[in-house]
Amino acid sequence: MSGITRRTFLKVAGTAGALGLVGCSTAPSKGTKAKVVVIGGGYGGSTAAKYLRLFDPSLDITLIEKLKTYYSCAGSNEVISGWHDLEWLRRSRDGLRTKLGVNLVRAKVVEIDPQRRLVSLKDGTDIPYDRLVISPGVDMRFDAIEGYDLNASKLIPHAWKAGKQTKLLINQLKAMRNGGVVIITVPQNPYRCPPGPYERASLIANYLQKFKPRAKVIILDAKTQFSKQALFLKGWQDIYPGMVEWISSEKEGRIDHIDPTKLIVATEFNVHRADVLNVIPPQKAGWLARKTELADPSGWCPVDPHSFESTLIPNIHIIGDACIATPMPKSAFSANSQAKICAASIVDLLNGRQPGPPSLINHCYSFLAPDYAISINGVYEYSVTEKQLVATGGGETPMDADRGREAEFARSWRENITSDSFDG
Repeated sequence: MSGITRRTFLKVAGTAGALGLVGCSTAPSKGTKAKVVVIGGGYGGSTAAKYLRLFDPSLDITLIEKLKTYYSCAGSNEVISGWHDLEWLRRSRDGLRTKLGVNLVRAKVVEIDPQRRLVSLKDGTDIPYDRLVISPGVDMRFDAIEGYDLNASKLIPHAWKAGKQTKLLINQLKAMRNGGVVIITVPQNPYRCPPGPYERASLIANYLQKFKPRAKVIILDAKTQFSKQALFLKGWQDIYPGMVEWISSEKEGRIDHIDPTKLIVATEFNVHRADVLNVIPPQKAGWLARKTELADPSGWCPVDPHSFESTLIPNIHIIGDACIATPMPKSAFSANSQAKICAASIVDLLNGRQPGPPSLINHCYSFLAPDYAISINGVYEYSVTEKQLVATGGGETPMDADRGREAEFARSWRENITSDSFDG
């Protein structure tokens, strides 16, 4: 790490000062509990529900999640490599209910009425709110690449949401011939977990090195550079010489189309045939955010970084991968950090106080092998002159750092963020 120490960096970000905020006061009537509804039980939503309770025990908090079982996308590359089984990714929110008294509702939200401040569920139930937090994650842009749509994804996995897609990719890797070629396509920014495709290439190579040593991984990238690039390239050279090849759009141009039946990826200047094809398409904010018109033409949701309140619809806050929080990356740690700022700001707003300028953090580890990891971190604060978040500190793993020690830190980081996000 450079610029700041690990101890300083890992302190929880807080808020200070006072600046104006989009939206209006939503303080409840005297003597009544303020109702805060959180939709989405991933890293962002679960953290928001937890810290809303910790910051103000008097709140009436409801967390709505449609999935019976939530599998963490963070860590899924390790499952693909065979280090853990799929159940290792399961995350439970039971502690939020039993220890903190958060009302957990498993249901699908079909509509949000911002005027009446109601959340409508598929079973016909309406849940009122004073403030609403949405952490809807991402949807794939299945119209972005010719030949790759929802039906094609059932044959050619994106595996960018953990669960069935993860299992599909695992099974295809197991069935692949020794000497086969795995192709991973990577979209332009922004997308969920910027270093994720390169960690995936590394851990697939780790699996192949053990079980199919004549195989190869090719990365077809829509970008000309990527997160932790020098660190990844060095790791591939040291651990997997000749096994991982990164091809940027500068060399072969953009992807023209995909043939899912023949496992062919055609770029502007070349054609590649795969034995296993992993297409990670461009992404956009989850369906509910778009249906509620919280997304702008980019497909993502603009927010005021003081509180992550939507700049399009008042009293609704969007956190995690779906929101525009540039220059913060879309990551589990970012969602966790944003959720805490959002929760503190909602408590301020419900009590007639203006939230202060935020300070947020992101920290991301990537494994290249069980005893080899790298990391990147960033600190983000609000700039009054630029009227947005700006990076004020951070750094990457030094080139001469102990990669085994970083792997130890990575495992500890994963346990800590899992506990902080989901445990009561």
